[in-house]
Amino acid sequence: MASRLEINFVRLLSRCESIASEKRGETEWRLEKYVGALEEMLVALRKSQSKPTTEVLTEYTRKVDFLKGLLEAEKLSSPTEKALANQFLAPGRTPTIANERMPASKTVHMQTKARCTGEMRDELLGKGLSGKGTSETELRNRRGLPLDERQSAAELEAVLQHHHNLQEKLADDMLNLARNLKNNTLAAQNIIKQDNQTLSQSMRQADLNFEKLKTESERLEQHTKKSVNWLLWLMLILVSFTFISMILFIRIFPRLR
Repeated sequence: MASRLEINFVRLLSRCESIASEKRGETEWRLEKYVGALEEMLVALRKSQSKPTTEVLTEYTRKVDFLKGLLEAEKLSSPTEKALANQFLAPGRTPTIANERMPASKTVHMQTKARCTGEMRDELLGKGLSGKGTSETELRNRRGLPLDERQSAAELEAVLQHHHNLQEKLADDMLNLARNLKNNTLAAQNIIKQDNQTLSQSMRQADLNFEKLKTESERLEQHTKKSVNWLLWLMLILVSFTFISMILFIRIFPRLR
């Protein structure tokens, strides 16, 4: 459960992102004050006993730093410097509230880029320069404002569409990668299964061969023992026959005197 401090922080952060997405005048002071309050609440969140996880705190810090960098970029005088400063801003990666389809800080970042691009284009075309009277300048500004807004909206829509196309392409690539990974995994499982079956059959065959070898070894040992016994008896019979033959020979043929 989120603490009361975190709930208030998320509400104020969402309000700041909403203000940042609007076109503000030079006298607008709320955003800067709110961002300062966000910094204090973020420090309190880090010291709180019921503080959120490290990933959530990192995301909160990222969004607060983005708003601070946005305010500092708006204080620059040159549109080129503003555009360059906006290039280095890192918006949040996750939605602040649940009903956001895209993180509000990303939307603000793209709007700010489009606005800086429009200001740079106006500066290159010489719009907003004095020299033909104050009334004519004001008239140009009043006439050019809706056009700039339409151009900024068109550029923002183009950027959003481009990012949407990139996200769809990335989703398709990830889907294809997941499908290929699944197919490769299934193929590897089948190969491993076949190898296991082959290994099991080889082990069973090795066990059968070992049993056969053991049986043949026992039979050979018995046969060897039987052969030795027959040979021993044959030698005894031969020796006995030789001894008896010598005795008979001596008895039949006495020694000559």
